[in-house]
Amino acid sequence: MPAGRTTAIFRRIAAALALSLALPVSGMAQTAGLGAAGELVDPEVLRVCADPANMPFTNQNGEGFENKLADMIAAKLGRKSVRYTWFPMATGFVRNTLGANRCDIILGYPLGGELVQSTNPYYRSTYVLVYKKGAGLDGVETIEDPRLKDKKIGVVGGTPPASNMAAAKLMQNAKDYPLMVDTRSSPTMGELMIRDLVNDEIDAAVLWGPMGGYFAKQANSDLVVVPLLKEKVGSRMNYRITMAVRPSDQEWKRSLNRFIQENQSEINKLLLSYGVPLLDEHDNLITQ
Repeated sequence: MPAGRTTAIFRRIAAALALSLALPVSGMAQTAGLGAAGELVDPEVLRVCADPANMPFTNQNGEGFENKLADMIAAKLGRKSVRYTWFPMATGFVRNTLGANRCDIILGYPLGGELVQSTNPYYRSTYVLVYKKGAGLDGVETIEDPRLKDKKIGVVGGTPPASNMAAAKLMQNAKDYPLMVDTRSSPTMGELMIRDLVNDEIDAAVLWGPMGGYFAKQANSDLVVVPLLKEKVGSRMNYRITMAVRPSDQEWKRSLNRFIQENQSEINKLLLSYGVPLLDEHDNLITQ
């Protein structure tokens, strides 16, 4: 995720930045139509580039919340259909998708990325702590809580919560999960972490909120999802998420910004249905 997948921070959030290489300025596909202001944006089809197996964000069956958001954008902006170019969220994602003009939008991109142009944020989320209800951690709300001492905690190394865990001397017993997973051959990091929590291989999990909220909701177990909103020291836990377009596509960006502004309540409702923890600008949880 959830983000900046900052300038080099969590899987969903790091992937968009740390995984991308420079955008090429030539070799544009000949099949793209000319949109407003002569931009290389298809005026008939919403062309989306996404990972084919990266729930809760996207999959090839159209089950992710970004799949649903793409459908909403197409309907509201008068596109006749949505067409995907699938590429794993791995090194070179932006270069091989948006940068190669194989799509006109990447959904779920952290604010502040330098390789693309970002729209206004359409949601703000946070890292979460997930644990089993009744397993001795009820009421824990921060990484610094002494009840986490000697617990085996799942975390992705190099992410903001890992830094806070190191400061709290919790990394000695931590289980480190990979920042990037090739979803063509392995489940996503979030799915793996929550699976290990359910199977008692770890005592708690710290991960990007959209992943933690979704997989905890899907798990056949009574899990508690705690947004990390009370950290007093260390890295920030919350990030703004945008849509990415090519730097040249100014009118397209403005159209998407209008879409976000006019449909924010509907977007929030969609995200909440997937268990995504949403924050307003004052770090209050949005519940409806």
